[in-house]
Amino acid sequence: MRHGLELPCGGASVTVSTLVELGELAERAGWDGVFLEDYLIHHSGDDPSTYDPWLVLTATAARTSRVRLGTAVTALPRRRPAKLAREVLTLDHLSAGRATVAVGVGDPGDRGLAAFGEPTEVAVRAAMLDEGLDLLTRLLSGQRVSHQGAHYRADGMALRPPPVQSPRVPVWVGGSTQAGAVRRRAARADGIVPYKLTDTDGWSDFTPDEVHELVSALPPTRADGQPFDVAIGGRRRRPDERAERAYLSELAAAGATWWLEYVPVGDAATMRAAVARGPLR
Repeated sequence: MRHGLELPCGGASVTVSTLVELGELAERAGWDGVFLEDYLIHHSGDDPSTYDPWLVLTATAARTSRVRLGTAVTALPRRRPAKLAREVLTLDHLSAGRATVAVGVGDPGDRGLAAFGEPTEVAVRAAMLDEGLDLLTRLLSGQRVSHQGAHYRADGMALRPPPVQSPRVPVWVGGSTQAGAVRRRAARADGIVPYKLTDTDGWSDFTPDEVHELVSALPPTRADGQPFDVAIGGRRRRPDERAERAYLSELAAAGATWWLEYVPVGDAATMRAAVARGPLR
């Protein structure tokens, strides 16, 4: 199982130079991937600084050589699939084949949706995601695409150059496993970034049995023949590192391919320390 970091794309005390520095530090500390949130307006604070994740990842690519780079998660319904594909393909070439993109319907609490006139109805966003996902995966393979749908169109177009990765840049799908559509969408892609919805306000981890059930319901391999990615996590590290390490070992045995550890918004020194301690292996 590989270990990735989920970094915020903004926050009151976060600067863009700090985010790039954290990505560079992540590689030195032994992390396998760096994945940024994707918000127009960050969710923390009243008027937070917010940065474009693809520009941050581009700068990070120039300072690293090994870590995988991507988002967790990009709201595809507020993006044009062709424009997103062009950005991802460019990062793929700049990073020598280290790009990944995770997409979903978007956070219902994202202030950047209604504020800029983006669709907020769940049914509309879901339909846009369903259609956009197919278009995005085809464009990320470099193939010529003809598409005429309710929301998007492509008239026999191909994005060149084709991706470094074959047969395409990996696409993950994020969302709640309580929604059956999330699993169905993920099965058309290369991976899943799932989370649980509970009846409480607290975080609820997936159990190893739940991860095993999820893995069993998804394709065994992705488009390139490698194991289908199941990226579990999305929270900060717990204080009991011995118990945390045992839990991660159980997730790996259940079939998880990634553990994503979240670094919350904080002062630069605290965020650096969270990255510098490295993954729990």
